[in-house]
Amino acid sequence: MQDTGFQNDAPVPPPGHGRRVKVAVVAIIVVAVAVVLVTNRWMSERFTESTRSRAELRLALYSGNLLTELQRTSVVPLLLARDPALIGALGSGDFSTTSQRLISFQTEIGAASIMLLDRDGRTVGATNRNLIGTSHRTQPFFIDAQRARDTVFTAAQRDAGIFDFTYSKAILSDNRLVGVIVVAVDLMKYERAWAGLQDAVMVTDSTGTVILATEPRWRGLTIKEALAARDAPSAIRRALQATADWAQQPPDAYLKGEAVMKTDARVPFRGWRIVTFTAYDSVRERVNGILALEIMGFAILLALTFYFLSRRAWSQSMSFQRESAELRLLNARLQREIAEREKVQKDLAVAELTLAQSSKLAALGEMSAAVSHELNQPLAAMKTYLAGAKLLLQRRRTEEALASFQRIDDLIERMGAITRQLKSYARKGGEAFEPVDMRFCVSSALTMMEPQLKIRVVRITRTLPRQPVMVMADRLRLEQVIINLLRNALDATKAVPSPQIDLVLAAGETATLTVRDNGHGIEDLDNLFEPFYTTKKPGEGVGLGLAISSGIVTDLGGRLTARNADGGGAVFEVQLPILGADIKAAE
Repeated sequence: MQDTGFQNDAPVPPPGHGRRVKVAVVAIIVVAVAVVLVTNRWMSERFTESTRSRAELRLALYSGNLLTELQRTSVVPLLLARDPALIGALGSGDFSTTSQRLISFQTEIGAASIMLLDRDGRTVGATNRNLIGTSHRTQPFFIDAQRARDTVFTAAQRDAGIFDFTYSKAILSDNRLVGVIVVAVDLMKYERAWAGLQDAVMVTDSTGTVILATEPRWRGLTIKEALAARDAPSAIRRALQATADWAQQPPDAYLKGEAVMKTDARVPFRGWRIVTFTAYDSVRERVNGILALEIMGFAILLALTFYFLSRRAWSQSMSFQRESAELRLLNARLQREIAEREKVQKDLAVAELTLAQSSKLAALGEMSAAVSHELNQPLAAMKTYLAGAKLLLQRRRTEEALASFQRIDDLIERMGAITRQLKSYARKGGEAFEPVDMRFCVSSALTMMEPQLKIRVVRITRTLPRQPVMVMADRLRLEQVIINLLRNALDATKAVPSPQIDLVLAAGETATLTVRDNGHGIEDLDNLFEPFYTTKKPGEGVGLGLAISSGIVTDLGGRLTARNADGGGAVFEVQLPILGADIKAAE
């Protein structure tokens, strides 16, 4: 091509070119506005649901912490009300060591505070020695404890608006009221922990009154009255920042004109509810980040459109470059925020792992109590066999003594097997199951109980079918259940002139083992399988046998029931699925 000398000149736009540029720019702007609006609505709804889900998860964690603290403390009055030292001090009037004993209990159990009141409501022992001598005869926890024989929970509001949460129980001696034990529950520590969070949290009782809240002025009010407070709470002041109503969904509530997300859940304790208020600012920030990226994309597209459609856009390119630089800064800021959020998520994952490890340690603690309880029976049998072997050796009956030593060796092996159960509790249930004939379990349990049966004259009858009764179970744990039931039957027939225990094994739709005695029967069927419930004297048992047995049978897919017999005595039934029926159902 011949050089004409005009190739560096700007081309002259054809007629109508400016109009086409304007139409293209308007079209891009219209599309950008439509995409931004649709994206804003869709992402707002999605992030709102995500924020609500996280709020519900935190709510479940808060509720679980409250319930765990309440349940853990509710057991303390049951134990202290049966303490012989406290009952003796109330009877004799000597309280010189009572406070020190309560302080030792507080250290071991981890309760907030403990008080011992006499029958007149006067404090005779307390972990806080400044309270000794004060009178509480008009307090609800003292009055309600005298009227009920069970543990009483009381939530009372002080003048400062703070609620005191206590468990109290009457202390009886020969069915006479001698005093009241009062254990305080420290729920304010959760309130202090919540105050450092972004969400506003409150807990209401069954009447709708706020008893715990991140804002102190909410206590004692209803939710409606709390939300109508004129001054913005300190927690909400941090949580709410000029939230624009871009979510396009009606807010759950308003706090001082600001839209917030309300999440509530039921605490399974006396009709309590827990409520959290979460601001929409986190949703707005996430949506704005995505919208900024879209706007940046459309800005780049608009710049390219101007470049290709008209050379006149060169004069405006610098402004677009400045806008691009600002968008890059915005993008960098968004990336930093994303990195910070990822760090928060990692911290949350570490907290969840810590909570799971705490749950495992709690389960191992319960298992340790169960193992120590189950080792008492082999130890008692070993003591009896050793005494018999010593007597046989003195009489030069060596072979019979060797037989006793062999039984002691079997008991040692059994004790080792019991301790190895700690490993099985760390695995998922069902890994150690195998087909077991319940007839052999009954025979093995009777063999285990043979030393105790020889000490007393007890008539034992057993009715076993000729055919095998096969179940899928852990043989050792099933034998533990049968031994616990036999021990309870032996204890129940101590005061009976002609003690008798009947064992009946039947196979129908389920395998049913019935253990019946002619003892004094069961007085309290409702609390029979509760941990630490026992009718034995102090030192003879801790009340874990039936609770452990019930848990084992439940793990095996069956159930353990108890009732009083018509002719006197107690009847315990262990029902387990037949192995054949399980296989047929699986097929």
